Amino acid sequence: MGDLFAILTRNFDSFSAGFLTTCRLVFVSFAIAMAVGTLIGGLRAAPSKALNRIGAIYVEFFRNIPLLVLIYIVYDGLARGGLRLSAFVAGTLCLGLYTAAYVAESIRSGVFAVGKGQFDAALSLGFTQGETLRKIVLPQAIRTVIPPLGNLTIAMIKNSAILGGSLLAINDLLLNGRLIANNNARYVQTFFWAAVGYLILTGAATIAVRVLEKRLVIKR
Repeated sequence: MGDLFAILTRNFDSFSAGFLTTCRLVFVSFAIAMAVGTLIGGLRAAPSKALNRIGAIYVEFFRNIPLLVLIYIVYDGLARGGLRLSAFVAGTLCLGLYTAAYVAESIRSGVFAVGKGQFDAALSLGFTQGETLRKIVLPQAIRTVIPPLGNLTIAMIKNSAILGGSLLAINDLLLNGRLIANNNARYVQTFFWAAVGYLILTGAATIAVRVLEKRLVIKR
């Protein structure tokens, strides 16, 4: 037990730096996922078949490509084509766009859960189909799917560990943990504290989702 806490105290700065980097990765990726996912979810639920196809292509493309392969395409592939992104930008972009495909499907299911009568009522009041979807349907849809969006957020936090373990080599919680473990040869103790860091993040996300669910969820 003493050795366990000694690992933490001797390497607290490295653990803290990795934890903060992971927080930044998750925050930026979450913002991208929600913005793009809401847009694609709206396209998936739009009355236009052309817009539906665009949304479907996006969802099927990102949902069926492993995140690690996507990282190689964006970071290494674009660099070979002359567009070099920083590791942080490439990582958050990949994680955000990847998660957005799942967010879009959750929001689409929420849109279909909104009663059709609300569509008809809005159209009868003079709203266009786009305004109806944007101002009336999507806000209700997001409130309906708060629990599944919470699950996707937790999955995204865990998926962020791939960024540090890939060719991006971002100094997140996992990569810093690996470096510490390689230096002190205390792998079990070191990765225990890395796991605690991820538990703190997922636990905070769980609490936030439960608070939002109590305040915003639509009771049926």
